[in-house]
Amino acid sequence: MTDKIDLKKVVAELAQNNDSSIDELFNYYYPRLFNFSRSILKIEDGIDDILQEVFVKIWQNRRNIKSTDTFNAYIFTITRNLLLNELRRRINSNSLKEEIRKFSTAPEYSLNKTIEYREMQEKVDTVINELPGRQKEIFVLSRKNGLSHKEIAEKLGIKTKTVEYHISLAIKHIKSELSRFGILSLLYFYLFL
Repeated sequence: MTDKIDLKKVVAELAQNNDSSIDELFNYYYPRLFNFSRSILKIEDGIDDILQEVFVKIWQNRRNIKSTDTFNAYIFTITRNLLLNELRRRINSNSLKEEIRKFSTAPEYSLNKTIEYREMQEKVDTVINELPGRQKEIFVLSRKNGLSHKEIAEKLGIKTKTVEYHISLAIKHIKSELSRFGILSLLYFYLFL
């Protein structure tokens, strides 16, 4: 395992299609990203697949990486977005819902909580759907599709600051609307910053 790397050199080589540079990045970042991922997912199952996808994204976007000053934040942002997608997938999986139901104390309690969750989910989705067009599009690309601000900016042909502005407005609006329903805790999965 590499203790330290010359990030400027490695990123420059990466942009020149040097395969060994992605190996260097992998060896350097994998342990850190693994621990970061485990702290979010709480289990190790699936982490290797997510981290493989992180490095595939790095390789695919290698020519767009211009600054080594922000590379650390960039790789952790990609990882975080993929982890959030995995958390959402797990939360929405039927097997997880079944496991949660098994641990409830009474069947009527489980049914009531399931109904409450669905109602809260519908309220959140309704508020998101009420966002203005571009704001909604950017918010969905960020929070549901897991794209970074830079990826969204490139996809839509706008500046990263514009993406940040729209997400900020969307979050303020969603918080304001959902505070009326008293369900701000559900926002964790949508607004994880």
